[in-house]
Amino acid sequence: MKKISIILIFPIIFTISAGQSEPSFPDWTQNAIWYQIFPERFRNGDPSNDPTIETLTGTWPYDVQTSWDITPWTDDWYKLQPWEIENERGFYYNAQLRRYGGDIQGIIDQLDYLHDLGVNALYLNPVFESPSSHKYGAVYYHHIDNNFGPDPQKDVELWAMENPVDPDTWQWTTADSLFLQLVQEVHSRDMRIIIDGVFNHVGIPFWALNDVREFGEKSQFADWFTINSWDDPDTPEDEFEYAGWFGIRDLPELRENDEGLIPAVSDHIHAVVKRWMDPNGDGDPSDGVDGWRLDVAEMVNIKFWQKLREWAIEINPNAYLTGEVWWEDYPNNKMFNAAPWLKGDAFHSVMNYRFGDAIYKYFLFENEKITATQFQGLLDGFIQDYGYENILNIQNMIGSHDNERFASACVNPDRWIDHANNLSHNPEYLIRRPNAQERKKQEIALGFQFLFPGAPYIYYGDEVGMWGADDPDERKPMVWNDLTYEDEQSHPFGQSRPRDKVDVDENLMQFYKNMIDIRKAHPALSRGDYQVLLADDERDLFAFTRQYSYDKIIAVFNGSNYRKEFSFEDLLVKAGENPSDWNLLFTNSKRIVISDSLEGKSFNIYVKK
Repeated sequence: MKKISIILIFPIIFTISAGQSEPSFPDWTQNAIWYQIFPERFRNGDPSNDPTIETLTGTWPYDVQTSWDITPWTDDWYKLQPWEIENERGFYYNAQLRRYGGDIQGIIDQLDYLHDLGVNALYLNPVFESPSSHKYGAVYYHHIDNNFGPDPQKDVELWAMENPVDPDTWQWTTADSLFLQLVQEVHSRDMRIIIDGVFNHVGIPFWALNDVREFGEKSQFADWFTINSWDDPDTPEDEFEYAGWFGIRDLPELRENDEGLIPAVSDHIHAVVKRWMDPNGDGDPSDGVDGWRLDVAEMVNIKFWQKLREWAIEINPNAYLTGEVWWEDYPNNKMFNAAPWLKGDAFHSVMNYRFGDAIYKYFLFENEKITATQFQGLLDGFIQDYGYENILNIQNMIGSHDNERFASACVNPDRWIDHANNLSHNPEYLIRRPNAQERKKQEIALGFQFLFPGAPYIYYGDEVGMWGADDPDERKPMVWNDLTYEDEQSHPFGQSRPRDKVDVDENLMQFYKNMIDIRKAHPALSRGDYQVLLADDERDLFAFTRQYSYDKIIAVFNGSNYRKEFSFEDLLVKAGENPSDWNLLFTNSKRIVISDSLEGKSFNIYVKK
């Protein structure tokens, strides 16, 4: 059957109508350009505070280690360290034991880098005390991890002076104080910072669970957890078992009732929220964080999030809450419709993985690639589900600490996002550096991300070209220009692979800066209307316009791998525009023309004079 070309001017314009009642949003989030930092892997600014073998206790793997050391920042990622060779457990076991020494000082030292890049909103993965590298299993919510601060031993001594359940006894450790300095430094650069709130579960050494483990049913914190069995002191075995997140022992779940987290737990978290949002308690939140990213949010009763929003807004009316609301049916690649969390009483945003899913399927997939009209359907679907005012404040994701690097997704098409995308699950997964054509895929997807409604979101290192499969490979140490890295040539299973140079991709870095500059220069891209102008299945072209007051942008994308003819003038005429009023603003095509054609995986941006 002959393929039918679909070339339409679509009547639907997504906009915020005058006088429309809309949820209350912070005044800065529409202009946000997000940058996610995984602290342990961003920068080692203070080697004197590096983790030690003793700090590994209390997280997976549970074995007591007898030989261990900090992994050199610049080493070949898959190369086994001497202590890893000695234990004979292989890469994937040892990767969870690795520590590279990233810390708060390292983030402070690189704030000028981030400012020069152009990002203005930081999200930090968990920074609270925890034995794991990812910090999703807290020991304390009210302290920054002591190995992120300047004096780990002094911090331990300060912990001992507290009653953790009583906020009046809480101390400010050296790590806490350095974190507050980070907040101050961020704000001095006219940037914002939010941190991870992991309030569904804690870690094995969490202070209240330790009390329950020691005192059993007599512990005042026994009802903070769901205890499946108590230890029998008359047997040599440890029968103490509790409910964990997805059954994972590392992550004991906090107990809930019909109103969310039980009152005692809720009260504790309320004190934690106040501590980090207004550290000195003077009613001025400028010394505190600007909001929270709430982990596994669909697994906590929404009534608790509604309560937390009230707490946050009471402290700082300009605070921002974003939730991780992701998989409804993981085996079948079905993501949640997050609309219930975006009604103005819980979150201001969610991490919009539905956007990333659409990007994968249109710009990255090859054999299972969707059409331009199907792509439009996915985009329109979540805009209609969430409402356009929410979309303008949402975090549009294409990568994070929980899925394969976007660069590696470009190398491995036709694979669902976050589904077995590493060598431990898929021996055929390619772990090499992207080639030029794959970088073109990356560019067109990034271009779309920065031009589409919603806040663009960068996962640390994507801007310098980092690649990596899913966990743990997406958490490699950041690549910096002032460091010299070993080539990647090792393979976790000893197989042959290409030898890849590890360095900053200067061309990609400049591309990011260009997109950020364009985004900042044109208010149409941060707060303007959105209308699809073209969805052409035969030529695989997609075009839309953004407009805010007199600022108007048109973007045209060639989703195919081949040069396609197209006339910008014809597109303007159909849109009721005068071609003489428009200029080409940017293209990633080698052939710079205002009309005529587009190279494969390229796009043009036009601006009205």
